[in-house]
Amino acid sequence: MLDTVRRFIEEHALFSIENDAILVAVSGGLDSVVLLDILHRLGVQVAVAHCHFGLRGEDADADEQFVRKLAKQYGLPYFAEFFQTKEFAEQEGISTQMAARFLRYRWFEQVRQTQDLAYIATAHHQRDEAETMILNLTHGTGLAGLHGIQVKNGHVVRPLLGVGRDDLHDYLVERGLRWREDDSNDSPVYQRNLLRIEVLPVLREINPNLDQTMHGTAERVGGAEEIVRRYVEDTTAQARRDEAEVTYLNISTLQKTAATALVLHEILRPFGFSWLMVKDIVAAFPGESGRRFDSPTHRLVKDRENLVITPRRLSQFGTFQLTAGQTDLLADGMRLRAELHDDARHFIIPRSKSTAALDADKIKFPLTLRKWQEGDWFMPLGMKGKKLLSDFLIDQKVPLNLKDDVRVLTSADGKICWVVGWRVDDRFKVEDTTERVLTVQRL
Repeated sequence: MLDTVRRFIEEHALFSIENDAILVAVSGGLDSVVLLDILHRLGVQVAVAHCHFGLRGEDADADEQFVRKLAKQYGLPYFAEFFQTKEFAEQEGISTQMAARFLRYRWFEQVRQTQDLAYIATAHHQRDEAETMILNLTHGTGLAGLHGIQVKNGHVVRPLLGVGRDDLHDYLVERGLRWREDDSNDSPVYQRNLLRIEVLPVLREINPNLDQTMHGTAERVGGAEEIVRRYVEDTTAQARRDEAEVTYLNISTLQKTAATALVLHEILRPFGFSWLMVKDIVAAFPGESGRRFDSPTHRLVKDRENLVITPRRLSQFGTFQLTAGQTDLLADGMRLRAELHDDARHFIIPRSKSTAALDADKIKFPLTLRKWQEGDWFMPLGMKGKKLLSDFLIDQKVPLNLKDDVRVLTSADGKICWVVGWRVDDRFKVEDTTERVLTVQRL
């Protein structure tokens, strides 16, 4: 067993057995007791961490005392934390299991950092991996869920992931080790336990080597996921363009990819779009512009050539004023910076759409920043006549979700000075006769 675990650690470059100090998560159960013993016998510098979740009364107290004595027997540093798990779960509106997972890994990382330890080792093994894969499959987590438990995830390592549960039991018996049983592991209230008690025994009748088979599958799926990840990165580099709070994805480039929906789902995952919604987005590619899709956090509009993604505005944009001498204006997430230049003779007009250069002596303060409205008109720079802003936005092919967020900066007399990020009004442009310039930049 020692050689098996040593080879697994070295093969997957989990950590340096000779040089790295490891925090071992020990519950007192069979798996974690075996992990602690193996790492100690391999000569790894080890510290012990135990979580008391406040869920099992006297049994949990006995677990903590057992692990404390175990660490003392090995002569190892010991750390324990007592959590109010149910209260935290209710406060955050999550399940008790999810709360326990969040609390323990957050605390493990705190201990790792404060004690200057290299990694956190948990006792997950092949059977845990099989359970996770099947549970993920029933929840529809996609390709990422099918690789099961990661061997190494940041500072968390799983040295026993190549070992079967029966092998761990045999090792424990051979070594004469003691451990604690957690009665909650037999409760069918929890999904994982129900899977372990009711489902997996049936699958093992079909395939007695189920755990090893699932482990091999996880390795192959992990390799396939890496191939997909690189393909998605290459596609993203070709199709994606980011501007301030806006992401553009070129439809033509996406259509040329293999498995377009799968690739697009991976690209859109950070924006919160589900698999079923992504399939609808792909189906809308040949359709007319303007089709809109909303995730909990973002809005996507199918435009002529691009998918246009913007954050959803959960609050209505109001009216904000910029007074004379004021340099910064923050309005519902938009930040403007104003700067007065007293000598226009040496001023160079910026070519960026994000900055407006205005004749300061034609402006009447306070300036007002507001959303555009139907009926708004201005005189776009370079034009002598006036134009409805709605027609201007159509001419500029502004996507629907960007139209909703267009703001205008108006002089105190109500005249539009600048369609923010798009065009200055010709009446306020900088000319040869201009003496002072006001620049307003969208940051």
